[in-house]
Amino acid sequence: MKRRTVLTFSLASLAAPAARAQSWPDRPITMVVPAPPGGGTDLVTRLYSDLLSQELGQQVIVDNKGGGNGNVGTAIVARAKPDGYTLLMQYSAYHSANPALIKNLNWSPDDFTGVAMGAVAPHVIVIAKKVPATDLESFIAYAKANPGKLNFASVGQGSVPHLGGVMLNKAAGIDLVHVPYKGAGPATADLVAGQVELLVVTPPSVSGHIRSGAVKALALASDARHPAFPDIPTTAEAGLPGFILDGWFALFAPSGTPQPIIDKLNTAMRKIAKTEATKERANQLGIVLKDWTPAEMEKFARSEVVTWGQVIRDNNITMD
Repeated sequence: MKRRTVLTFSLASLAAPAARAQSWPDRPITMVVPAPPGGGTDLVTRLYSDLLSQELGQQVIVDNKGGGNGNVGTAIVARAKPDGYTLLMQYSAYHSANPALIKNLNWSPDDFTGVAMGAVAPHVIVIAKKVPATDLESFIAYAKANPGKLNFASVGQGSVPHLGGVMLNKAAGIDLVHVPYKGAGPATADLVAGQVELLVVTPPSVSGHIRSGAVKALALASDARHPAFPDIPTTAEAGLPGFILDGWFALFAPSGTPQPIIDKLNTAMRKIAKTEATKERANQLGIVLKDWTPAEMEKFARSEVVTWGQVIRDNNITMD
C-alpha cells in the first residue's frame, strides 16, 4: 500500500506540469523589453503584442525594463518562474555580446530558451542633418579631415551599433568617438538634435526620421537594398564593400519552460508574422520576418553568442 501511494504521488507530480501547460495561458502574460520605449526592440515587441493577445486569449503586457546595457530586464526574466507568464523580447547584442563584455554577469544565455524570431534588421548608417555630407564617400572624407572630432552614438556599450561603429572606423580608416546611450530612443533623439554626428542602428528606430528628412541615410549595411528604402544604397554600392551588419529581436522564455508552451507561443508568433498587416508594417519599419521553429531559433541564438564573442575579443572591446 505504501509503495502504491508513493507511485501515485510521483505520477501526479509528473502530470501536473503537463496539465498546467495544457491550460496555459489562463492569466495575463508579461513580455519584458530590456530597453526604453521608442527603440527597435520596443517597436518589434509592439508589432506582435496586441495580436499575440488575440491569438492566446489573454492580455500580453509590454513591460519596458531598460538599464544596465539590457541586463536589468534580462535578469528579471532569467530569474522568473518558467511557466510561460514572463517572457523576454531580446535584442541581439544584449544576448550575444554581453556575456563576453561583462564579468560576473548576473545571467547566462543558458538561462533562456529560444521561442521565435521576431525580426531581423539590417543596420542603416545615418548622420545628423547638420553634417556637410550627402553620401558615405563624402562623410568618410569629412571624418578623415576631422579625426577625433566627430562622434558616433550607440544604444549602449557593447551593442551592435557600438560594434558597428568600431568596425566602421576600421573599415573606413576614420576616427569617430563613441558616445553610448541607454537605448535607441535617446541616441536617436540626440542625432536628430545634432548632438552627435552618426548612428549605425536598425531601421525601426529611425525610419520616420529618414522619411521626414530629420536625418540623412548614407547606406544600408546589407547585401541587398530594402524595399522600404529603395533609395538607400547598400554599403557595397556606397563604396564600402564587405561591411554587413545585422541585428535581431527574438522572443525567449526562461529555461525549463514546458515545451507545449514554447510550441504554442511559436505557432502564434509565426501566424502573426504571416498576416498581411504585419508584413506591411515590417516593410515600413525596414525589418525582415523569419519563419523559424523553436529549434532553429535556439540554434541560431547559440551561434550568435560564439560569433559576437569572437568579434569583441578580436577588437579588445570592453565595458570601460
